Amino acid sequence: MAQNWTPSSWRNKPIQQVPDYPDAAALAATEAVLSTYPPLVFAGEARRLKSALANVAEGNAFLLQGGDCAESFLEHGADNIRDFFRAFLQMAVVLTFGAQLPVVKVGRIAGQFAKPRSAPMETQNGVSLPSYRGDIVNGIEFTPEARIPSPERQLDAYRQSAATLNLLRAFAMGGYANLENVHKWMLGFVKDSPQGERYRKLADRISETMDFMKAIGITSENNPSLRETDFFTSHEALLLGYEEALTRVDSTSGDWYATSGHMIWIGDRTRQLDHAHVEYFRGIKNPIGLKCGPSLTPDNLIELIDVLNPTNEAGRLTLICRFGHDKVADSLPKLIRGVEREGRKVVWSCDPMHGNTITLNSYKTRPFERILSEVESFFQIHRAEGTHPGGIHIEMTGKDVTECTGGARAVTAEDLQDRYHTHCDPRLNADQALELAFLLAERMKGGRDEKRMAASA
Repeated sequence: MAQNWTPSSWRNKPIQQVPDYPDAAALAATEAVLSTYPPLVFAGEARRLKSALANVAEGNAFLLQGGDCAESFLEHGADNIRDFFRAFLQMAVVLTFGAQLPVVKVGRIAGQFAKPRSAPMETQNGVSLPSYRGDIVNGIEFTPEARIPSPERQLDAYRQSAATLNLLRAFAMGGYANLENVHKWMLGFVKDSPQGERYRKLADRISETMDFMKAIGITSENNPSLRETDFFTSHEALLLGYEEALTRVDSTSGDWYATSGHMIWIGDRTRQLDHAHVEYFRGIKNPIGLKCGPSLTPDNLIELIDVLNPTNEAGRLTLICRFGHDKVADSLPKLIRGVEREGRKVVWSCDPMHGNTITLNSYKTRPFERILSEVESFFQIHRAEGTHPGGIHIEMTGKDVTECTGGARAVTAEDLQDRYHTHCDPRLNADQALELAFLLAERMKGGRDEKRMAASA
């Protein structure tokens, strides 16, 4: 157990991005109720994810992490969850085929409700109100009533997370993820796109392989790995009162685990070494993430790693790099060299979304070419440094939205108004996400071929 740590020791530290709840007694009462609720995930599941991420850290697997920028209460439904899961499975199978590595599947789902904000207040037409901080805190409607932080929303977030997890577990373990269904994962609006045709050809090859395996006696009936998949959940643990209420002792190990999600991460705005979020994270045993932005220095990073992963455990810490396409070449190599010099075991993941946000026609958007540029730079830099580009972290949806511009079926600035549905930041639609997966697979295949050629030489 971390020295001098308790699930509430973060309360003695400075804290950033905390909502201003008007009724402290109501907040405490809500957190007390949450502390009696069953865990959403279990310690054994978190350990299984940590083991899978250890393989990523060693260069033997790849992390695919993605999902909504911010989950909403109004859009919660079985169809939305299913469509996200289908798009995610398509990306995973494309990456597995291209990289010829296991893909660790982690969704930004079943808990991604709280959002950090650049300013505490938002102004529209001369009226200033508290900023929207996610449905777990307040409402997105620009009214004084909606923007008041409400503790009871935490109970709604818990219930929605529980329902979402229940459906995801059914999809992952109940046959929906069966590779025999690889053609059925295609979303309707993707079928007629360039990515739909590419995916169809890949699915045909997988089906042929499945037919061959069936002919020699290997089927989904006698081999569960063909019909089931591990799928894990993650979110930014911004609301520490909620996290504390769901922090439990594992009966088998005696260790503390956050049971709100399998993996949780610290945002770029809340990673101060002596502040509350780092204090909370150092004591839990889950696999955790740390967002790394352009202001992070190698020395600061090593200090954070020493606090968050003092035993240098592989799979414990994922560094989620979010620099921007024009800053990654300056920022990433220095961090990689610092971590390598100190011999720290980490997973390197690329978040190409958050550093590439611009405004067009009054809409926040992310140009696909900038997203791709940062991903390509991430891979090139790791190849040059001799390290493993371990993963990708994206905001995406299974819906046919028009929030990010570009892609093969180009979304223009004028298209943004058509289906701009996000509650916070722009997301890749399923077609764009699948296109990114194919491009990633090509880069990983190229890197694998280079290694083979070097080894043979």
